[in-house]
Parts: sequence; C-alpha cells; structure tokens
Amino acid sequence: MNILIIGYVWPEPRSSAAGSHMMQLIAQFQAQQWQITFASPAQRGEQAADLSALGIAEHSIKLNCSSFDHWVKELAPDIVLFDRFMMEEQFGWRVSEQCPLALRILETSDLHCLRDIRQQLLKQHLVEKQSGDTLPTHSAEELYRAMATQDLTQRELASIYRCDLSLLLSDVEIALLQQQFSVPAALLCHCPFMLELPATTQWPTFADRNNFISIGNFLHAPNWDSVLWLQQQIWPLIRKQLPDAELHIYGAYTPPKALALHKPEQGFHVLGWAEDALAVMSQARICLAPLRFGAGIKGKIADALLCGTPVVTTSIGAEGMGLSAYVYNSAEEIAAAAIALYRQPEHWQQAQQQGLAILSTHFDQQRVGAKLISQIQHCREQLQAHRIANFTGLMLQHHNHKSTEYMARWIEAKNKNAAEKSGTL
Repeated sequence: MNILIIGYVWPEPRSSAAGSHMMQLIAQFQAQQWQITFASPAQRGEQAADLSALGIAEHSIKLNCSSFDHWVKELAPDIVLFDRFMMEEQFGWRVSEQCPLALRILETSDLHCLRDIRQQLLKQHLVEKQSGDTLPTHSAEELYRAMATQDLTQRELASIYRCDLSLLLSDVEIALLQQQFSVPAALLCHCPFMLELPATTQWPTFADRNNFISIGNFLHAPNWDSVLWLQQQIWPLIRKQLPDAELHIYGAYTPPKALALHKPEQGFHVLGWAEDALAVMSQARICLAPLRFGAGIKGKIADALLCGTPVVTTSIGAEGMGLSAYVYNSAEEIAAAAIALYRQPEHWQQAQQQGLAILSTHFDQQRVGAKLISQIQHCREQLQAHRIANFTGLMLQHHNHKSTEYMARWIEAKNKNAAEKSGTL
C-alpha cells in the first residue's frame, strides 16, 4: 500500500498535539508495512520531526502549481491523507483528477469551525458578562445555529463531505456532525490519541512533587488565552492560599508578550520551550488546563495522565477526554479545586488512578489503531459503493472543486506571467 500524506505543516510532535497525533498515525501505517510519502507546501519548523530517518519519503510541494499534478500521478498513491481541510481545498481536486481511485482521508486535527465559534461566543460573553465570571456552556443545537451560517463551517463541512473518510479526535464532535449537520456515520472515524500505557512504578510520588504546571504551544490561540486567565484571575487566588507554590508555564514558540508575564516574585514562571515535556510534567503536582474555548481533545491533558499528574480543567478541556472530576468553569472554582488537590494526598492519588483508567479505556494505541486500520481497509474495499452513497460529496466534488480549480489555474497563470515579465522564468 502506498499512502501520501499532505501536511499543512511538517509534524512537530514535541511542539503540538496535532504533531503528536500525526506521528501516531504514521506509526500505525508503518505497522501495516505501508509505504509513506509526506509532502507539504510549508516551511520546516525548528522542531520538525526527521521523517527521512523513519524511512519516510519527504517532498516539498507548491500551492497553485500544476507540478503537483505530474508528481502525484507518477506517485500513484492508494491512499491520500489531507492534514486539515485547507490542504484538501488546495489539493483535493488535483488528487481526484490525477488519482481518482485513491482513497481520500481527512485528518481534521480538531473542528476548526467549532473552535472558531466558541472563541466568538467567549468574546461576546466577556463583553456582556451575562453570567458573572462563570464560562458559558452551549448545547449542540445552540452551537449549530451559531455555526451554520459561518463561512469557515461551510468550507470545513464541504471538505468532510468530499472526502471518503474523516478522522476526528473527539466523540463529541462526531455526535455534533451526525446529529446537527446530518453527516453520514460512514464518513466519520473516531480516532483519538493512540498512547502506550505508562509504567506507574516510574511515577514520582505526591511527596516528591511540587508546584503547578501549564503547558501548550503559544501559536494555538486557546493556549494563550488560558495563560492570560491564569495570570489575571486564577493564579492570584491560588497563590494567596499557597504563598510558596509556583506555577511553571511551558510552551513552544513563546512570544515576547508571554515572556513579559514572567513574575518570579509572584511565583508565576514563564519558562518557554520544554526539551522534554513529559519530564517537567512528571515533576509537577498539579496540571492546570483552564481552556475557555477550543475543540478536539487536549494533548496537554493526555501528557498529564501519562505522567500521573492530576488535572484541573474546564468543560472545554475535559471534552472528549473522559474526565469527570476536577472540571470547573469559573476562576474561583478552579482555584479552590487546585488548592484542595494540592494539599490532599489521598484525593490526589485517587485522581491519579482515575487518569490511568481513562488512558486504558479511551486511548489505548492497540485498540484505537486496530479500529482505524479496519475502517480504512473496509472503506477501500467498498470504495465505489461508498462514494455513490455519499451523493452530497459527489455534488460538492463536481461544483466546488470546479471553482477551486479555476481559481488555482488563474493564480498559476498570473504567477507565470509575472515571472516572465521579471525575467525570473
């Protein structure tokens, strides 16, 4: 089997949950002895994984350029996986034209349109302060009404319909797509993190741990928002009751505005990049993940569970993760829960064991991986019937890709004309 992955970025497993999940997918494909080619139009980030060392062919591709057509036709992949819907928009029509029998899979990472609408609703809430300092919660029907008319929603849903299979990290998002947007179940695959269960005997004990931790890539807007909420409201409440405690904040691509929040005298430490995220997580007593908006599932929480570090989070943070304890939606409740858990070894150990059970139930790599491969293989075997049953996808493939194709060809012709005039072609 020959699989082509078209990446929005080159995967950075030590910088983001999306990068980690991509490497988990790659590991599953390699376990099947599939030949993998990874292509991307993006520049390599400073923490990009060395895919070639894993025996994966790497290829740089260009946007709005017919050179991709010749290359992908010669490659002749059996499966093409688009990393986020923007890559399907750019290259999906080219893949369909050059490799019509290739199975098309969309790795959503998270539902961008859901994350975006929640950010909009949070901004509105903060302006209006409709219910004090408690974060708003919205039903699936309320989310649908807010999302349905948004351009981003329509683009992302169109991409899901055009693909043969879409991978979603969160079962909450699958329910939203099926029940509110009427997406057929056959087009969706629940594929959360695929993790190796930890050896609990290696965990530092309650007594061996100190302080709080929060971690997340600063390029991801929900992470920056959570740091601000910590700094402005949550941490002062914790520090008042635990004057010797510290909060250590780690994250890739730390901007100057984040470093400006570094206040050691207040126990608020912005420490930037962590060479080994699991190592620093294992030394902390509590992980704080006060996310006020977002989608998908949370890599920072998965890392905490892998390290036996109990988590205090919000309903957004807990979504799709299987968490039920220590989930609160106000600064006061989060701070109170964190303080109590920090002081009580028995409750802390119970939370640690609950996290281990969640890993086993929701994120076991063998079980999740086997289900993923089985669904991909079934889809390939029934590809013609699968596509005929998805008439909405066929219709969008015909109409939307035509407009995308013509726009891409116009941009390519414009670029070529400009290059000829400047003498660079």
